[in-house]
Amino acid sequence: MLWVKSFHIVFVVSWFAGLFYLPRIFVNLAMVEPASEAERERLLLMGDKLMRFTTMLAVPAVVLGLWLWLGFGIGYGPGNGWLHAKLFVVLLVLVYHASCAGLLRRFRQGRNRHGHRWYRWFNEAPVLMLLAAVLLVVVKPF
Repeated sequence: MLWVKSFHIVFVVSWFAGLFYLPRIFVNLAMVEPASEAERERLLLMGDKLMRFTTMLAVPAVVLGLWLWLGFGIGYGPGNGWLHAKLFVVLLVLVYHASCAGLLRRFRQGRNRHGHRWYRWFNEAPVLMLLAAVLLVVVKPF
């Protein structure tokens, strides 16, 4: 079980690294001047590659987490309400990840609707979700 837990943590940390950086690319994309096509294309290429890599990290993170839960029974029984809350946070992270893919697609299509300040705030969401997940797992408040 400790091997599975270790790899789960490594993949979660790596996944979040991508979720921390991808919106920073969005900030830069939102600030690109319309005449700067080369800069826009370079940032879109970076975003596309990071999105693919981040998705490849998310899959084992989720699979290993499910293995810990369903295979080893972590979170079963009374006094494990923290796990239900953590699973909700994981769902929020997956929605955030999917929304990043949608935002990147909009940039690619030239249909961005937000300014760089909006993306700066959007970039704070994964920090809060990671904080919530770590506190739930370590403190187990309920």
